[in-house]
Amino acid sequence: MNVTHITLDGHVEVEKYRYVYFVFMFTSYILILSSNTTVVCLIVIHRNLHEPMYIFIAALLMNSMLFSTAVYPKLLIDFLSEKQIITYEVCLFQTYLSYSLSGSEFLLLAAMAYDRYVSICKPLRYPTIMRKTKVSSLVVLAWLVPACHITVAVILFAHLKLCSFTLKSIYCNSSVNYLLCVASRALVIYGLVVLFNITLLPMFFILFTYTMILIVACKSCGEVRKKAAQTCLPHLLVLLNYSCLLTYDVIIVRLESDIPKTVHFVMTLQIIIYNPLFNPVIYGLKTKEIYKHLRRFFSHRRK
Repeated sequence: MNVTHITLDGHVEVEKYRYVYFVFMFTSYILILSSNTTVVCLIVIHRNLHEPMYIFIAALLMNSMLFSTAVYPKLLIDFLSEKQIITYEVCLFQTYLSYSLSGSEFLLLAAMAYDRYVSICKPLRYPTIMRKTKVSSLVVLAWLVPACHITVAVILFAHLKLCSFTLKSIYCNSSVNYLLCVASRALVIYGLVVLFNITLLPMFFILFTYTMILIVACKSCGEVRKKAAQTCLPHLLVLLNYSCLLTYDVIIVRLESDIPKTVHFVMTLQIIIYNPLFNPVIYGLKTKEIYKHLRRFFSHRRK
């Protein structure tokens, strides 16, 4: 059985700085796992956090940890290896995981936006609309829908012929398109459908719901405006951060030949570090109930 290997050529002077890279990325990975796990555990342990909003937050943080686990272990191995290579099958699997989980991030943010919309715009109907079964269904669909979309894309990709075996990246992403002998029209069209379904459509929905929340908040009393600001601000910050990083990713892939290798390397590291670290900090500090439990947790630890 022939095994096709892909060279990951996005690293910069890895022979010289391999241990610096390893320590930095290993520390980042531990911080990502510990910070996200802390907030998720607080939500699981405390019954007053068993509300739809916090369940969606826990799902989002778990999604961040899964994404990091799809990228970091292989990256850490590469820093300590003489050759930075990956089999084509594993490369496709890594691409599948990273884009499936990226799509899930947008759908979970859309589910959060819907939850906030019902809570602020239809408060009396909130308990009947946001039942546990509905919340569970939204979480499952947020993971299932992107997974199904990306599975089709990977199957289409697996049957195409490769003419290049060098990937100008440090992990497998949509740069794998440049390995193909001929760009597949079907794959391009399907990629646009996937982009619309799991990125643009949720984004439009999120913008619509927050516009409605803003209109209702402006017409309501100070209590409603305060509630809207406290509960919606963290979600908007996470959405803004993730949207910027996704745009960043698209720019890197599309302009990879025009961007200096060092700049490309640094930008890619920012993509895989910022969001998984940013989310638990924002939700831990900006969400009132989670922040209260975090303060209690760390005050008990000091004693």
